[in-house]
Amino acid sequence: MSLQQTTPEYLDQCRAAQRAEQERSLATTDNWAHVDKPKVHADFDAFYKELAPLIDANAPESEVIQALMDKHFAIVARFYVPSRDAYVGTALFYADNADMKAFHNTYHPRMVEFLGDAAYTYALQNLQ
Repeated sequence: MSLQQTTPEYLDQCRAAQRAEQERSLATTDNWAHVDKPKVHADFDAFYKELAPLIDANAPESEVIQALMDKHFAIVARFYVPSRDAYVGTALFYADNADMKAFHNTYHPRMVEFLGDAAYTYALQNLQ
């Protein structure tokens, strides 16, 4: 499953869901005061370092990658538990934001694209 196979309307719906859910969460949690941000950053770093060497040898929908995506979703959910569309929107944010794209792609040149497809698969299979 690939984000490139979806419609532009669906992608816009996911972007809107991510923005709305994130804004709601920020407003109700004093800008994520409950989140241990250094721990989250360290856990994201460890996740990306675990994922990067698997990208060239695995498909985003493979069992090994989808098992790893449980970790990614759990880290994201420390901020707020995103809906299916908002989780896909998070992956789109990584691609749409130049700084986020550059950051993620330091781990692997295809990280953002691969992570987007992996998150899309994960969302369709696991989220409402």
